Amino acid sequence: MKLSILMPVYNEEERIADALKQALAVDYPCEIELVVVDDGSRDGTGEILGRVDDARLRVITHQRNAGKGAAIKTAVDSAEGEYMVILDADLEYDPQDIPRLLEPVLDGRARVVYGNRTFGSHSSYSFWYVMGNKGVTLAANVLYNSYIGDLETCFKLMPLELYRSLQVRSRGFGMEAEVTGKLLRRRIRPYEVPISYRARGREEGKKITWKDGVEAIWILARERARRRPAGPAAAH
Repeated sequence: MKLSILMPVYNEEERIADALKQALAVDYPCEIELVVVDDGSRDGTGEILGRVDDARLRVITHQRNAGKGAAIKTAVDSAEGEYMVILDADLEYDPQDIPRLLEPVLDGRARVVYGNRTFGSHSSYSFWYVMGNKGVTLAANVLYNSYIGDLETCFKLMPLELYRSLQVRSRGFGMEAEVTGKLLRRRIRPYEVPISYRARGREEGKKITWKDGVEAIWILARERARRRPAGPAAAH
């Protein structure tokens, strides 16, 4: 199996070198490629990406910032693996957890795996940030009669063709809610594994806001109101 690790990047010159180093240093149980989309960065991100020499790395550049969802779509269109997982470049997530996400897939227990963050005082910069995450996840569970633990997690691992079939349209952070809503609407319940997490604060460049939470709930409701696609749901 080949895994495509998709990394959207926007103005991360202080972290991108470490993010790439960490991602490429992991002992993966399968072949990987790292597809990085520089989403119109205006700082030194592009120059740093251009200096990295690794056959597993491919860099694609957006001339203008289009949003996380758009960057992921570009990466998905270019990816060559059987499976994919998203890894942000902000160092909040530890790529050493990716092999743990792969375990239930390689064991045949799951096809879709989410990394479930456990929030604590050392891993979140704000009470309201955590409550916003929990509120969006609660909305999904109520709307879809599910019991997922972390909708907004970056670590979403699934077959590349399954993601493509979802036809995600959200260009910004709303893609997280759209992906989950479309999976749940197909009655695909993600398998969840615990992961480590350290949220950065606004002064460190945190980009998501309360408006993204409101948009996520609207997207979940929109997807719930749509008719479920015809044909058998993909296996869990």
